[in-house]
Amino acid sequence: MPKKRQQDPENIPALRRLREEAGLTQAELAKQIPDKTRTKNLNQSVISRWESGEDEPELTVVQMKALCRALGKSLEELPDDFGPPRQSKSNVRD
Repeated sequence: MPKKRQQDPENIPALRRLREEAGLTQAELAKQIPDKTRTKNLNQSVISRWESGEDEPELTVVQMKALCRALGKSLEELPDDFGPPRQSKSNVRD
């Protein structure tokens, strides 16, 4: 079985780091968060888009509470941005 490439911890999206610390896959995390209608749960692709920075999460209070419970974190412990760290212009090489 091929080894996964090690990623620099500073480049790992904040949500991915929190999710992995909680021992959850994207699909497992998604199953713990209801959609905005509360009739079903989110799916893995939503979590993937949040982690990649493709989508910015816009969560209801119910969803935010579910996310905090799933990750074992308080609201104050969550980062302001779930996606990959933003590269500052001074860090970008020509």
